[in-house]
Amino acid sequence: MSLSTMARRSAMALVLAVVAPLALTACSKDGDESPSFVTPTQSAPVPAPASTEPLALAVTPAEAAKNQPVSAEIGTKVSGGEVKSVTMTDSAGGKVAGSMRADGSSWVPAKPLKYGKKYSATVVAVGPDGTTMEKKTSFTTMGKPGKTTGAGLYLFSDRTYGVAMPVVIEFTKPVPVSARAAVERRLFVKVEPPQPGIWHWSSSLQVMYRGPQYWQTGTKITVRAALEGVPMGDGRYGDADRSGVGNIAKEKIELIVDNANKRMQVFKNDTVVKTIPVSLGKTKTPSSSGTMVIMDKQRKTVFDTTDDPGNVDRYVVNIEYAQRLTWGGEYIHAAPWSVQHQGVRNVSHGCVNVSTANAVYLFNLTSIGTPVTVKGTERKIKPANGWTAWSVGWEDYMKGSALPIPPELAALGSPDPSASAQPSPSVSPTA
Repeated sequence: MSLSTMARRSAMALVLAVVAPLALTACSKDGDESPSFVTPTQSAPVPAPASTEPLALAVTPAEAAKNQPVSAEIGTKVSGGEVKSVTMTDSAGGKVAGSMRADGSSWVPAKPLKYGKKYSATVVAVGPDGTTMEKKTSFTTMGKPGKTTGAGLYLFSDRTYGVAMPVVIEFTKPVPVSARAAVERRLFVKVEPPQPGIWHWSSSLQVMYRGPQYWQTGTKITVRAALEGVPMGDGRYGDADRSGVGNIAKEKIELIVDNANKRMQVFKNDTVVKTIPVSLGKTKTPSSSGTMVIMDKQRKTVFDTTDDPGNVDRYVVNIEYAQRLTWGGEYIHAAPWSVQHQGVRNVSHGCVNVSTANAVYLFNLTSIGTPVTVKGTERKIKPANGWTAWSVGWEDYMKGSALPIPPELAALGSPDPSASAQPSPSVSPTA
């Protein structure tokens, strides 16, 4: 029951609500989380093989480097051995906490550095015969930038999410292609129990993280978006570090809607527990086909399209038990006025209409992040029209990463989530 004006207004309201207040209510600046998470393009570290090369060590930034970003890392390049320790101190001699990346390429501070300050670092490498080598460097960070890009992270530790909940980060300004790899390298994810995943840019304003299959039930996802000071393109820098925790529900709930028979099948732990008649979007305003996730739940709301001058079908209607599927304004909601059409024909403006009793049942059953697959309508879901990480299969999804895909992740194929009426397995391969 939605048209373009209501969709735009609803989308903007939701984006602003997340991008600005979320940093205050859901995400912590300068969080204490260690950045030692396995990043999406890294494998777990393996012991260095015995080598006959002489021990050699190089570090970055270069000695006396100036105007370094506050996201600066201590880069390490070792041959004939491995890094034993990295110690960083500020200008007052205070120790800076941090840890190595899993691939050993650099040491990452646990918090952003301060603007306009001097830092020193000492790196010690050790060879297989016990020989050690030490390198020192010092550098100065840049002044506070004049232009910044904000980010909203959709993870609240006090909420429980459905098994398809992607990690979603949205930006206040477009991130150009040239800056995306550097941004992606500063997005750290820890999944317990371990499950693989990859970041995917669905647009210049949105990047999402998921694996080849839905999350295992009971999964805990911890994220650090370490973006303060990171160059974001067009002379802008990330405004703050943010962190969040997502707890996946202990039961797998999935909704599959088939336009062919106008029915929704409700799956609990891969078993059909209920079949519900629905009415989808009529021919002029079809529902989107594809796998979406529930983005928001509202007990009561109002759909108002009267301020759209180009809309000839204007209306104001009170809606109950509304569950958002797209930024474009598609919902699952109670529609008592269309009960006689549900299971028979499509009469909505793009939403999934169900009876009030069935809307109450679904509202109480689902979570934000519950997957909803719609099949057989006149149009497909558009990228970034919501949290569309599952709207494509794994092979196409991997193409949206700005970083190279490790072979072990590229080999983890999965079917197109919307290609089958059966839910995907809940168990993902371990990292």
